Amino acid sequence: MTQRQIQHEDALPACRTGHAARHILDSRRPDAGGGHLVECLCSQTRKHADFDAALAEWKRAHQIRTPRPQVQQPTTNLVQLGLRLRGGHAR
Repeated sequence: MTQRQIQHEDALPACRTGHAARHILDSRRPDAGGGHLVECLCSQTRKHADFDAALAEWKRAHQIRTPRPQVQQPTTNLVQLGLRLRGGHAR
């Protein structure tokens, strides 16, 4: 068989209808129709040379948003002084 399912430690995001997604690797050469794809019961992506591209298409097709990394808030007890070299106010 040229296709096999690859298991991931983190589960792949489900589609809009709630079906579990699977990562399939077709081990044929890319010009012979091989590559990575993500599929569920109701849909599948095109075959891509790498898994990240297939997952990006899956998320785009099913409108799955990836949360942005949290920006660390500056501490509130820190006083920031103006710098003279950058045009800060002299006291």
